[in-house]
Amino acid sequence: MASRPRPAGRLTRFTRTERTLHWVHAGSFLAMLATGLILYLPALSTLVSRRNLVKNVHIWVAVAWLLAVLLVVLLGNRRALRETWREIETIDRDDRRWLRGRRVPQGRLNAGQKVNAILTVAFALLFALSGFFLWLGERDHRFLLAGTGTVHDALTFLSVGLLVGHLYLALIHPSTRHALRGMTTGAVDAGWAERHHPKWARAAVDEPLDPNEPRLR
Repeated sequence: MASRPRPAGRLTRFTRTERTLHWVHAGSFLAMLATGLILYLPALSTLVSRRNLVKNVHIWVAVAWLLAVLLVVLLGNRRALRETWREIETIDRDDRRWLRGRRVPQGRLNAGQKVNAILTVAFALLFALSGFFLWLGERDHRFLLAGTGTVHDALTFLSVGLLVGHLYLALIHPSTRHALRGMTTGAVDAGWAERHHPKWARAAVDEPLDPNEPRLR
C-alpha cells in the first residue's frame, strides 16, 4: 500500500476571525495586567502616583475588551469559532496520552493548547465576574462580597503563570515558536505541521491557502 505523500508548502491554520479574537484578548489582558499590577503593588502605585486614573483605565479597558469580543463574535466567522471550540473541548484518547507525556499524533491543537484555551476562557469569565462585583461593591457595599478581591488577585497570578509559559513556547522554544506564524499570518509551514500536528496536517494537505481573505468571515 503506497504511503501518503508528505504535505508541502503552507497550510491555513487560523481564520482571520480567530486571529482577531486572539489579539483582542491578548492586548486587553496585557493592558489590564499592567494597570492591575500598578494598583496591586505599592511600589508601582507610588511610582505612578495617579491611582484613580490607573483604576479608570483598568475598568474601561475591561469594558472595551468585552465589547470588542462581542463584536468579533457577532461580525466574524461564527462557524469557525464554533468548530474551534468543539475541537478545544474534545479531549480524545490521544490527547489524554499526550498529557501523560506520551508522543502521540495531535490535531490542529495539541492537548496542551486545548487545556490552555479552556483555562483562558474560564479565567476570563471569572475575571469579569469578580471585577464586576469589585466595581459594584465600591458603589454599593451590599454587593461587597467577602473574598472577591482574593479571587481576582489569585486569578492574576495564575494567569501570569499561563502567560509566561505561552510566551516561552511562542517566542523562545525552537520547536514551537513557528506556531506564532499561524496566529499572525494565518498559515504555517506544512512540514512543521506534519511534525507537530500530523493528524491535522494530513487531513488539511489539500486545503488551499487564501491569503486575500476579504472579510472576517
